Amino acid sequence: MDDQIAEAPKRKRSGGRRGHQDRAGTAIIEQMPFRQPRNPDRPTEPLDEDGIAAIHAGVLRILSEIGIEFLNPEAVAHLKRAGCKVEGTNVRMDADFVTEMVARAPSEFTITPRNPDRMLRIGGNWMAFGNVSSPPNYWDLTTGKVSGTMDRYVELIKLTQYFNCIHFAGGYPVEAIDVHASVRHLDCLYEKLVLTDKVVHAYSLGRERVEDVMEMTRIAGGLTHEEFEATPRMYTNINSVSPLKHDFPMLEGAMMHAMRGQPVIVTPFTLAGAMAPVTMSGAVALSLAEGLAAIALLQFIAPGAPVAIGTFTSNVDMKSGAPAFGTPEYIRATQMTGQMARFYDLPMRASGSCAANVPDGQAMWETTAALWSAVQSGTNIIYHAAGWLEGGLIASPEKFVMDCEVLQQIQRYFDPAITATTPEDIGVDAIREVGPDGHFFGCQHTQDRYQTAFYQPFLSDWRNYEAWDAAGAVWTPQRAYDLSRRIIDEFEAPAMDAAIREELQDFVARRKAEGGAPTDF
Repeated sequence: MDDQIAEAPKRKRSGGRRGHQDRAGTAIIEQMPFRQPRNPDRPTEPLDEDGIAAIHAGVLRILSEIGIEFLNPEAVAHLKRAGCKVEGTNVRMDADFVTEMVARAPSEFTITPRNPDRMLRIGGNWMAFGNVSSPPNYWDLTTGKVSGTMDRYVELIKLTQYFNCIHFAGGYPVEAIDVHASVRHLDCLYEKLVLTDKVVHAYSLGRERVEDVMEMTRIAGGLTHEEFEATPRMYTNINSVSPLKHDFPMLEGAMMHAMRGQPVIVTPFTLAGAMAPVTMSGAVALSLAEGLAAIALLQFIAPGAPVAIGTFTSNVDMKSGAPAFGTPEYIRATQMTGQMARFYDLPMRASGSCAANVPDGQAMWETTAALWSAVQSGTNIIYHAAGWLEGGLIASPEKFVMDCEVLQQIQRYFDPAITATTPEDIGVDAIREVGPDGHFFGCQHTQDRYQTAFYQPFLSDWRNYEAWDAAGAVWTPQRAYDLSRRIIDEFEAPAMDAAIREELQDFVARRKAEGGAPTDF
């Protein structure tokens, strides 16, 4: 497979299924409409009641006996005022404080972007899938591994908007390293707000960046300041510095969001055996302690602020120290965290992820395992659901398209039509009509339903080997690359009022003239 991928740039074939429609004003693929799925299944629960109680007790012991380092004086001052035990940057929280603060958080909330038809419900059994976020590198069949650029960022944003199974535009799908960090957020968010109408995200990397993103999101929505703060319009995700730390800019951005009513996802990045105990229950307990500590802070300063607890608990390869994803341990850690999120009555975030370096079989089995662990755990927000490679260091358009095929299958799996049991669905009359010597291809029961009865892929090739070989023997990554190029080349941005676009342009120009966000280089 790797050899096939390596040779693929030399190919000149176009590939793809015959079902792909021609250009001439028709859809590039037939995909499901944009809709937010609900997960009807009972979550997988590997922990019994004693297991839940044991992890909860471990979380409280970590918070009360060991404490968390808050590397932000404002956050420390708030927690000292709340009665927590503070020694320098170390903050210890007692069980009653943690319990009271976490109970303030809503179990469900909404986020409404500039297009209200793309509103997302977060919590309950709702699920939302987002694009890959933050890789510094890019890979496709023609370039190999290269640094991210603004052009590649824009291409991946177009894929984010195009695919209906992607519900929100998270962080940068690849870093635009060719744009200076002081103004990168201005250019990137401008392109995101113009090229998408889905929920967007702010990196909590300094006050100026957060304020700029909030203001640009407000402008794009045509909102007054009061309307922006009245309901969630965007969100941020912060990561702890495991073990046991929250850094200055992440806390600053999180507090800014909470004070203005915008959601904060708190996602510790705990790798068992490296930044967390080698046991998965220990890694989950540490992750929860770090996450709940930040949530307690936010609920103290902004009671009822929308928050979610995130999990990014996996393990390292004990031979090399490299992160591993989509492993059995990763799956169980996600399921265990899901149980604990329900125990705390908080919405939850998980991720699609893999350690593979190219969009090969390993990439897909690891990512699929990660995505299904999110389904099994009752996760609400799934980061990095499409396009992730090399442990988050590479974004790939081929992988993006391949992952979207999996996401559509998951969404079809939730369709209640599959498990419907009306008399018409049971089809006893059709069974009687066909009898023991016939077939169901031609019976009326089939004729009435065949066009919508089963999932129809846009990327998978279901022909037999001979037909596939005669058509050029095009492997999946090549088909995915070809499809990504068609989507990008024929992309049409969602409508935006000309006056709003001009206001955004003026804001970006003014902030650039002011120097953007401060940097030390």
